[in-house]
Amino acid sequence: MLRGALSCYLMCVWAHAQWTQFRGPNGSGVDLAAVSYPAELLPARNLLWKAAVPFGQSSPVIQGDRLYVTATDGPRLLTLSFDAQTGQELWRRELRRAHSHKIYAANDPASPSPAADESGVYVFFADFGLAAYTPQGKERWTSPLGPFKNFYGMAASPVLAADVLLQVCDQQSGSFLLAVDRKTGRPRWKTERTGSTLGWSTPMIFRPAGQKPQIIVLGSTRVDSYYLDTGEPIWWTPVASMGGLGIPVSNGQNVVVSTLATAEPWMASFQSELDKIDKDRDGRLSRAEFQEDQDYRDHFGWLDTDSDGFIDGGEWNAARGVGVGEYGAAAISAGGAHGRLDPQTVVWRFKKNIPYVPSPLVYKDIYYMVRDGGIITALDASTGKLLKEGRTREALGEYYASPVAADGKVFLSSGEGKITVLKAGPQWDVLSVNDLNDEIRATPALDRGRIYVRTRSSLYCFGAARQARLR
Repeated sequence: MLRGALSCYLMCVWAHAQWTQFRGPNGSGVDLAAVSYPAELLPARNLLWKAAVPFGQSSPVIQGDRLYVTATDGPRLLTLSFDAQTGQELWRRELRRAHSHKIYAANDPASPSPAADESGVYVFFADFGLAAYTPQGKERWTSPLGPFKNFYGMAASPVLAADVLLQVCDQQSGSFLLAVDRKTGRPRWKTERTGSTLGWSTPMIFRPAGQKPQIIVLGSTRVDSYYLDTGEPIWWTPVASMGGLGIPVSNGQNVVVSTLATAEPWMASFQSELDKIDKDRDGRLSRAEFQEDQDYRDHFGWLDTDSDGFIDGGEWNAARGVGVGEYGAAAISAGGAHGRLDPQTVVWRFKKNIPYVPSPLVYKDIYYMVRDGGIITALDASTGKLLKEGRTREALGEYYASPVAADGKVFLSSGEGKITVLKAGPQWDVLSVNDLNDEIRATPALDRGRIYVRTRSSLYCFGAARQARLR
């Protein structure tokens, strides 16, 4: 009875919602419209169009017949608009960096996805701030932000809710959640996220029955809830993670998050590292002393929080404590709680095959996760009971894109460009594996029976075979 009522409610809310933000309606990754989606993505059969696009890791969003993405080209921060029906590029606009800082190679300045409404598109670049354009590409407003201190760069996407645009800016210190007027870009409120450090998660709007709408933010060490209208904190609960990524989801009255972490410290003790590589015996570690360890060399800027070129015991131990504690997929029943939640508010927790980057998916009462190696896990969304785990054996690589679902199908995109289509259900089955032969880091968009896929160099639009023949 409860599940049926929930499905009916979500259908009413989302049936006509377009894919206007990262992962579509409220970040759910689900299109509930009663339309048919293809079970295969074959360029020779159901490719409707393909368009070249500059590099960027942001995901496509759609409003009306406009598709929007962001990208970079040298010093230029680009926003592009395409005709979603034909793939024709309609316009591109550029912003010049107001400030710039070196970030980890796996990220890029165009990682945050746009958000869109009837008035146009909204974008966030860490090296500039927020900007808004009309559907025709005219600049509406800009709101400078930063510079930020985040060694791995920024990745949280802007979200539209009520009459504001929300932006999470988590960094090594000074993290905050900002709401600006979507018409003017002027600040409505700003809430400091004390206790939150590096993070890359996009917020989700939670609407529990009989309560005011809440903003749910997954951070690297905690999950926080705020009132949408004021930004006032409501409740929080600690989590362990290697970095808050993706977006929380909901299965009704519960908030469901997924974090990857460990039960024990994953780094050696500082003293043991000193004994091994501190050649000048000054009680500190320099980048040169990590000559034999490329991993630590590559991540030196994260460990060296004061940027003095050395890692001391305090910095090392702070990093050593990251990602230690309770983790996994967890359903949280907050109810009308305030302040720190009681541990008993965790309805269920599951710790196996947890992905690092991809967000989870709740579709037709089933909780899906995909992780590196093509490992797929399906749980009962209400109880956390394992339903099925297995692999998509033709797509075993790394996964950055989040799963999306529609029409009884779940779409999974691997980093090497293979898209697996699942028949959704407790005992899911692989319908097809489709190879685009180009890197995929962006999450596909779903709209009116069409699947929009962004690879490193192109945008693809797939639809039903009949649609393709009528091009």
